[in-house]
Amino acid sequence: MIDPRSTPLALTAAAAALLLAGCSFIPTYERPAAPVPATYAAASSATGAAQVTADTAPWQDYFADPRLRQLIETALTNNRDLHVAMLNVEQARATYQVRRADQYPGVGLAANASRAPASGSGNLTNSFSVGLAVSAWEIDFFGRLASLKEQALAQYLATEEGRNAAQVTLVAAVANGWLALLADEELLDLSRQTLASREESVRLTKMRLDAGVASELDFRQAESLTQAARATLAQQQRQRALDENALALLLGQALPGEVTASLAGSRLVNAPAMAPLPAGLPSELLIRRPDIRQAEQQLIGANANIGAARAAFFPRISLTAQAGTASGELSGLFKNGSWGFTIAPSLLLPIFDAGRNQANLESAQASRSIAVAQYEKAIQTAFREVSDALAGQATLGEQSLALQRQAEAESARLQLADLRYRNGVASYLDLLDAQRSLFTAQQAVVQVRLAQLQNQVALYKALGGGAPAPAQASSS
Repeated sequence: MIDPRSTPLALTAAAAALLLAGCSFIPTYERPAAPVPATYAAASSATGAAQVTADTAPWQDYFADPRLRQLIETALTNNRDLHVAMLNVEQARATYQVRRADQYPGVGLAANASRAPASGSGNLTNSFSVGLAVSAWEIDFFGRLASLKEQALAQYLATEEGRNAAQVTLVAAVANGWLALLADEELLDLSRQTLASREESVRLTKMRLDAGVASELDFRQAESLTQAARATLAQQQRQRALDENALALLLGQALPGEVTASLAGSRLVNAPAMAPLPAGLPSELLIRRPDIRQAEQQLIGANANIGAARAAFFPRISLTAQAGTASGELSGLFKNGSWGFTIAPSLLLPIFDAGRNQANLESAQASRSIAVAQYEKAIQTAFREVSDALAGQATLGEQSLALQRQAEAESARLQLADLRYRNGVASYLDLLDAQRSLFTAQQAVVQVRLAQLQNQVALYKALGGGAPAPAQASSS
């Protein structure tokens, strides 16, 4: 049975809790509409058929090459940029905790001692006090501190999403770096084979020259083409070294020896295939792309700042209190009758501040408008990246197949040109032109195959890259 005498006390406690909760001047948040079309214009028919399900797989499932998985794990552990992003999250979390602590009174131990002339007699008197003190605790009637806490929470969540975006970027960069190394190895082998073939051609042409069958012009042309192949080999060696250094920077350490050894003789065509990805709908990017989620949290934070700026127009109420013991003698501090407390509320109502509060409000509103534009730009950028990757997916396959057929045709042409030259039907210039064309076509096949694989990585990244689920945190 409820004691009627407890009802006023309960009502008083409830009223105090409601009063301390204060009100909020934060504008109601509404997510801006996505400023992009409802579908991707470049989506293929296969992609369009799978529009309804577009969840991207974790990178561990998407990248099948165990060597690449090992490199990605190493990068996620050692990469310094990702480490900085993680520390930024810790810093933002601590800032949020500071803002949350501002809503509660800070209690400390206060000890004071003074010596001053007494009023009237002028005799010097001592005063000692010890106790617990609350210093200038702001009672958040109008939600200023709550708004600042909400802004800090949004900033923390935005920083967490920034870390997720950095992780997606790092995974894609390592994958692209690995594919570039595979292409470098293939181009190096191709350059070595071409150089060996041309050196043999120089040797045979020299023999024909000495026998009076070939002209010196043929010999000089063969020698020139050989030196061009040697220069290309040196360029490929330099490019491979640069790509390995770039990948080592992403890893935060040198490539493992077993991985480097396994690169010899690698071919892009033998690289494990990446699973096809359905593009889904542009609206799904809002929940899959961590950079878009980051921009939205920054918008929410800017919206909360408006509440803090509005609350600055209203009175700020602070409370200072102390409870303890006081005495004119140090030995009498803890005697009976020396205990007591003081409480001193204060109120500050802005009257004239030379337009500071209004300027702060206008600044906060402008910051929100900027955040809206940045959020919309993030969506548009994501839409373009997906559209570009889909366009590449639709055309790079055809280009690769056409170049492969061209290389096969150039190979047959070289055999015919060599046969015709040996039988005296064609000039040596025809043979050299066939050699140049075949080498160029073979290089183009490797480069387009690399572009095709890196485009799959780009699509994976553009679709969110298997990013972690949206960050969550309690605002209490």
